[in-house]
Amino acid sequence: MGLTRWKQISIGLIVGVFILSLGAMTAQGENYPDPAKNPESPLMLQGKWVPEDTHQIDFEALPKIPSQHTIVSDARPHHGVNQHNYMIHHDSCYWIMWSDGPGIEDRVGQRVKYATSEDGLDWSEPKFLSPIPPNSGPDSPHYNTRTDQGFRYISRGFWLRDGQLLALAALDEAAGFFGPSLELHAFRFEPETHDWKDIGVVYDNTINNFPPKKIPTGQWMMSRRTYDRHVHFLVGGVDGIDQWESYPAVSYGDTRLMAEEPYWWVLPDNNLQALFRDNKKSGYLFRSYSTDNGRTWSPPTKTNFPDATSKFNGLQLSDGRFVLVSNANPKKRDPLVLSISDDGMVFNKMGWLIGGRRVDYPHVIEHDGHLLVAFSGAKSTVEVLKIDLKDLSVLDSQGE
Repeated sequence: MGLTRWKQISIGLIVGVFILSLGAMTAQGENYPDPAKNPESPLMLQGKWVPEDTHQIDFEALPKIPSQHTIVSDARPHHGVNQHNYMIHHDSCYWIMWSDGPGIEDRVGQRVKYATSEDGLDWSEPKFLSPIPPNSGPDSPHYNTRTDQGFRYISRGFWLRDGQLLALAALDEAAGFFGPSLELHAFRFEPETHDWKDIGVVYDNTINNFPPKKIPTGQWMMSRRTYDRHVHFLVGGVDGIDQWESYPAVSYGDTRLMAEEPYWWVLPDNNLQALFRDNKKSGYLFRSYSTDNGRTWSPPTKTNFPDATSKFNGLQLSDGRFVLVSNANPKKRDPLVLSISDDGMVFNKMGWLIGGRRVDYPHVIEHDGHLLVAFSGAKSTVEVLKIDLKDLSVLDSQGE
């Protein structure tokens, strides 16, 4: 075969590879998200099973993910409220904390409770973690009311820092969302006395959504909402629990959305992705990216991932995949679903966890081959699902 013929074959192969690559890019979608090159992509959910209008997903037809179920606390007998659930596994047991108050959520006198479990299913009797808010106990004339004359604690999650188990709780006036005295406190668990000690304010004018996590720099990061509900991100926490820099992300007056209850994670390329609930009730999650470790964020973009205007949570599994637990039905907080992504940006699987009633405020952790999902039932019960990671295989057919 002559040299010219070899050149023709080589050029043909190169062109063929280029066409295949172009075809693969087209199949993936030219608008596939990228933190640096395409941060405003709306694509967050795709698959052969996903309708073009994701609000038309048949949630009742989703694969059912097997789980074990338990109730940790039930406030219905005394007409109370249980919500804002958070978990951690520490010192050979599971810990769970939540807001426990009278009547409707976040009224005067609300406190934080916690319980422990060796297996995530059989839980100890709940105990109070936080003290009575200032002058806001059951003997206060303002107890169980909405007024700036009384205070409430709001559960904000566990933080394992330098081997010490901390629990975060916001404290502010109970008139609305939120009071001008808003501050985030840290309580340290004292193993000798089995009690919690308030060790001070983590950051003033702050309510976080989930506790701090590490970013690639080795610093801690968590979201911050101010009392007038602007969204920032706090970076620091290494030199002290109160040593942070605050970086603005989204104004609550943003014309695109009313950003609420943000959640974020580190992507495989070490960039950061944040997701936001939209209180303008668009029915979709919004997304931003940071390529500089939380200092600046891309403009929030409405994705095609449906949402009931509800709190959500997720994590990266030990096998590298990402899971998101949310109320994806835009019509109501029913059911809770679990979605899976390979890259943390686009999800292609979704399964039914629990429903047939109001279920919300999820928090998910992974331990010992299982996922534990804490959630609230109608803001009255604290409940937990325990899921064998192998049982997520019921969603495998969706990825085909």
